[in-house]
Amino acid sequence: MQNVPIETIIENYCDAIWIEKGLSKNTIDSYASDIKQLSVWLSKNTKDLLNCDEADLNSYLADKIDRGDSPSSINRSLSSMKGFFSWLVLNSFIKLNPSELLESPKSRRALPVNLTESDVVKILNAPDTSSQNGIRDKTILELLYATGLRISELTGLKVNEMDLSRGVIKVMGKGGKERIIPIGETALEWINTFLNECRSNFITKNDNSYLFLSNRGKQISRKSCWHLITTYAKKVLSQKKVSPHTLRHAFATHLINHGADLRSVQMLLGHSSLSTTQIYTHVAKERLIKFHTKFHPRG
Repeated sequence: MQNVPIETIIENYCDAIWIEKGLSKNTIDSYASDIKQLSVWLSKNTKDLLNCDEADLNSYLADKIDRGDSPSSINRSLSSMKGFFSWLVLNSFIKLNPSELLESPKSRRALPVNLTESDVVKILNAPDTSSQNGIRDKTILELLYATGLRISELTGLKVNEMDLSRGVIKVMGKGGKERIIPIGETALEWINTFLNECRSNFITKNDNSYLFLSNRGKQISRKSCWHLITTYAKKVLSQKKVSPHTLRHAFATHLINHGADLRSVQMLLGHSSLSTTQIYTHVAKERLIKFHTKFHPRG
């Protein structure tokens, strides 16, 4: 069997799984393509499908990750390899399955959209504050950026959960965990303006305990907040996709850029695990690297 050409072995395997599993032609073609790609890669490294080992297959997967292949593409390749090498063992082409102990590579967590401080200023200044809706929207934007609140936390915020004299708000986050967050002078000024000049005009029949209300006097919805934020961002940042969560990312990243420690940012964001907060250090480091490359004479 060792003298059978690799191309013939791959064809025989595809015929076998087509009969046994009744897979579609497109699926079979995908499996064949994955295995042929591996075969080509191995041949460049003086190996082939019948004499490779686990280290070779790990190197191949690592190479795909470095080339920027998607997690779904890498996982499909791994699945194709496992099926193929199991079949090779079953049909006595090889004795040991080199893919048996391979695990799916962990997907790289996508970094959030990076807003510069000037980007954020443009968004914050986008609402027309000569109108009541504009003042409300401006206050929402300022508060989101000043506190890093989740959008559900902002829409659920009640007037009695703010201590404006101390400049803090009390937030009930995920898992019913309460945290106290400083508001900041600018956001505090806009909250006072909104409360003193506008909020009463949003109240209809019954007083509403929520801070931000819709034009119908109800608690403003997450959908409405999402819409107003994306609308303002599109006006001033046409090339970037901005969501409410983007402002939360900006809040954390800009704090770290200005020297805040990770534990403090974790507490402000309400993350249960520090590992969740660590993504912002990657964003900050990425920015520092670009800054160094651009401005250092030997960058």
